[in-house]
Amino acid sequence: MMATGIGGFFRHQEAVLSADIPELGAAEFRTRVVEACRDGGRLAALFGQPWGAGAVRLFAVLAFDGPGRLACWSTAVEDRYPALTPQCPQAQGFEREIAEQWGVCPEGHPWLKPLRFHHSYRPGHDAWGRSKDAPLTPGVTDFFTMQGAEVHEVAVGPVHAGVIEPGHFRFQCHGEQVFHLEIALGYQHRGVERAMWGGPNRRTIPYAETLAGDTTIGHTLAYCQSIEALANCRVPVRAQAWRAIALELERLANHTGDLGALANDIGFLPTASYCGRIRGDFLNMTALLCGSRFGRGLVRPGGVAFDLVPAAQAQLQQSLQQARRDVAGAVELLWNESSVLGRFENTGAVSRPTALELGLVGVAARASAVERDVRVQFPSGFYRFAQMPLSTYHTGTVFARAYVRWMEIQRSLTFILEQLQTLPEGPTRSPLGPLVPGRTVVGLVEGWRGEICHVASTDAAGRFAHYKVVDPSFHNWMGLAMALRGGPISDFPLCNKSFNLSYCGHDL
Repeated sequence: MMATGIGGFFRHQEAVLSADIPELGAAEFRTRVVEACRDGGRLAALFGQPWGAGAVRLFAVLAFDGPGRLACWSTAVEDRYPALTPQCPQAQGFEREIAEQWGVCPEGHPWLKPLRFHHSYRPGHDAWGRSKDAPLTPGVTDFFTMQGAEVHEVAVGPVHAGVIEPGHFRFQCHGEQVFHLEIALGYQHRGVERAMWGGPNRRTIPYAETLAGDTTIGHTLAYCQSIEALANCRVPVRAQAWRAIALELERLANHTGDLGALANDIGFLPTASYCGRIRGDFLNMTALLCGSRFGRGLVRPGGVAFDLVPAAQAQLQQSLQQARRDVAGAVELLWNESSVLGRFENTGAVSRPTALELGLVGVAARASAVERDVRVQFPSGFYRFAQMPLSTYHTGTVFARAYVRWMEIQRSLTFILEQLQTLPEGPTRSPLGPLVPGRTVVGLVEGWRGEICHVASTDAAGRFAHYKVVDPSFHNWMGLAMALRGGPISDFPLCNKSFNLSYCGHDL
């Protein structure tokens, strides 16, 4: 176990002794985290747990993409601690979450306000001094404002046109120019993360599958890999192959849908229409695997619940070859149309330094020339045997985020077709024994939006003492705010779609 020997460092999906996670003083904890983020690390997770008589223990999980290793440090606090955010901006959302959940105030946080608008999990402790009976309504809070001649405010949402989840966006503008965008979420808070504490049980898998409904495979895979590490379970290689195929199908469906939606936002209907249909084709391929277009019921602890007979495998290969031709024809229309490129290029730029400072992940990071992909830097399952190339672009614009999606579509198609030609033989599931007590594991998966992080800790009985989920959207909402800064407010729908972040994934 590596955590005892070299200051809290360990491997991805390594079940370490929870007691061996270093506990530091608050000042040293802050210094370690800030310096690690300056030296190439990033915050994969930052969260609190009840600790002792009225205290809270904070845990920081740092990911170091270069060497592909993790670190975890902790500190015990009571009602306040020195905030990390002023020197480590990527901590801003995590610290607001800690303040809301545990009533611990990060002193010096530049804009401390509720994140999901619920009462503290720790009775009698509230970072804002509110009564436990005080009504809380999402979006009812103080917002950033600007003063000046002709400066005006535009409020959008939380109810939007069409079938879309609720979120509130408030713009400070001068004419068309956006000075600042503030995003208020919390309308989708279900308490599902907290409901996983005390598991695993019969409800835990449905919770994992619905953490973010369009990322069923990604979140369920992160959950299963975590408890498999805690149970010392080895997943058969054939099951690992099916899991990777399902994860890439999920990526294909969503990336294709996003390119179609981007085309629709600028009124380019050929690609919008084609991609909407082709997205359905990829969803139907997932349904061929397990009967669910979103992949529910497929990934299970120990492996997968379904397998395909040779005839169905041949049908899947044939469908993929047809979809490959169709999506190429639909997307190439975008790159060959000057009006499309004129609308995508130079719109919604996020620089590489900003992406690094905010800790962006997934497509949003790679479009800003940040080489960050769990499949490459923290490979697990079948990705240890079949390498996935990194897809990056350098401008950080709407075009870059669209083009990275297109590169990943091509590489995911190649990956799946190669695996289907050489699919390993053997079983698809191993039995799962009891979870080892007193252990902590970090499970990372590269979902279609980016890095999914699950942190599971077991108690003395081998149940979940705590379970933490970080959806990629949690990291990336501030990136959307930065993409709008200085641009016209009319760019918002296009920028918003180019990130396509999850409201419910943020509001766990």
